[in-house]
Amino acid sequence: MALRVPAALWGWLFLELSAGRILLLWCGSKEARAHRPESGVPATVSPSTERQIPMTIMIGIDPHKATHTAVAIDHDENVIDQLEIRASKTQARRLCEWAGQFDDKAWAVESARGLGYLVAQQLVAAGETVFDVPPLFASRVRVLGSGRSQKNDPNDARAVAIAAMRSDRLARVGADDHAQVLRLLVKRHRDMAQLRAKQLVRLAALLTELQPGGTGSSITLNRANRLLDNLDVTDEVSAHRVMIARELVADVVVLDTSLKTSKARITTAVTASGTTLCDIVGIGPICAATIIGYSGDITRFATKARYATYNGTAPLEASSGGRTRHRLNPRGNRTLNFAIHIAAVVQVRTGGEGRIYYDRKITEGKTNKEAVRALKRRISDRVYRHLVNDARTALNT
Repeated sequence: MALRVPAALWGWLFLELSAGRILLLWCGSKEARAHRPESGVPATVSPSTERQIPMTIMIGIDPHKATHTAVAIDHDENVIDQLEIRASKTQARRLCEWAGQFDDKAWAVESARGLGYLVAQQLVAAGETVFDVPPLFASRVRVLGSGRSQKNDPNDARAVAIAAMRSDRLARVGADDHAQVLRLLVKRHRDMAQLRAKQLVRLAALLTELQPGGTGSSITLNRANRLLDNLDVTDEVSAHRVMIARELVADVVVLDTSLKTSKARITTAVTASGTTLCDIVGIGPICAATIIGYSGDITRFATKARYATYNGTAPLEASSGGRTRHRLNPRGNRTLNFAIHIAAVVQVRTGGEGRIYYDRKITEGKTNKEAVRALKRRISDRVYRHLVNDARTALNT
């Protein structure tokens, strides 16, 4: 059935076309394709105004364990040159020599805090401007692209460069500082704590094979040792179970000693950072080191709302029609979110300002989980203020 257009609309459209204020681009026409970039990213989006770094060439790097692929593009997303090198001691020098042919260039490294960490740091040390491109950004560019959507290293590197060229919220990679030290220490501490928990679970499972119920609802080293000492071993299988159980107990003892040393080391590093995060109720040296290490440069978050979105304490809007609602945010940095969650739980249990805020939310009709989420967002805002003030203090000194 033909679409009937009102005469008044035809008249308005004719006047606008006559005045040259409307350009009709039919789908599939040459004009439409000329105004649509091949990558699927709007070409009208200019490079970051926040970065304030003039550039005409963006070099994207797709890093791998054995090789790195670099692709240079101009502002129109045209590939100028590309290079594939083996990962070696001379990789940074070879990249810089190859890129010497370009003026006003910048680098974009996919996952500069992951697989691309070393090459990104080497480029920064060489005085280059480097941006960190999350893998999700690059994959979206490649999938939405109309011409080079196939999965290979040159296309991936090109997608990284386009994502950096068109985005204004990418973090600029800087040289490692004290925050990276805290991140390394916290990660080591967390790995040892997780290994200790695994050993205890294995020990508990083994003890249930030696005695019904094992040590009961909770397991401690003293209970495990008492159970093993009182066992009457009568066969070879049970003897070997006891032997392995005692080895697991010894492993946990070693890990306990290492964890104590690790906590003391983290406390010293947090004190050296001069942070005021420990003034917040519920945040000790471990949580403070986690927050500083995984937040990075706090100046990359323009507002406390952006920081809350990054750490996952800002709820996601899930409104539809006339109904406005928000739901739990499963995204964001979950390590940061966990540290803030620990602080919220401590504040609820110990009383004080956090407990008063929690009780007020419960009175307003919030559930326990909703009240805790609201408190986490409040703590996130306070953490942001402390980090900003710490950064200003460090800058002034």
